[in-house]
Amino acid sequence: QVQLVESGGGLVQPGGSLRLSCEASGSIFSIDAMGWYRQAPGKQRELVAGITSGANYADSVKGRFTIYRDNAKKTVHLQMNSLKPEDTAVYYCNALVRTNWHAEALDFWGQGTQVTVSS
Repeated sequence: QVQLVESGGGLVQPGGSLRLSCEASGSIFSIDAMGWYRQAPGKQRELVAGITSGANYADSVKGRFTIYRDNAKKTVHLQMNSLKPEDTAVYYCNALVRTNWHAEALDFWGQGTQVTVSS
């Protein structure tokens, strides 16, 4: 199987920065895409940023967040700057993984890491 392990969440003041990291391991032939989602209390999970050959971002984080990927290490990172209280949520790593050359790509999720932006 495939495991995604996140790190880097925590408590930060408004205007501060955090970097989230996610490492994929297990039966991985290739990773088609990686990304970060978040879910705030009482809200649906939403895409924050995704990366394949290029990156895409939710409008609410454009210019503040940067996603980047290390294919050799099977990691994806999310650099979050100028954080706002409304960025408070549980952040989940997601990867679209093929476990062998002829398999369809399947979605895998990390366990989530809490990001709290508060003074």
